[in-house]
Amino acid sequence: MIIKVLGSGCKNCKVLEENTKKAVAELGIVAEIQKIEDIQSIMKYGVMRTPALVVDEKVKSMGQVLKAEDIKKLLK
Repeated sequence: MIIKVLGSGCKNCKVLEENTKKAVAELGIVAEIQKIEDIQSIMKYGVMRTPALVVDEKVKSMGQVLKAEDIKKLLK
């Protein structure tokens, strides 16, 4: 599983990245978490608001900071 956190590096983006790491650890799954800050790369996903969460190349959320519990539901 490849999980990408899309965002410019703002506080919300960092919080989403940390919550994603926490969710993955709590679920005990093997996942590669990537932080994507390049605006051109972000636009390729059609994301207009950050932070965004992409799981296996599918946009799962955008424009909101998900809590670890919400991320766990997306990953199950």
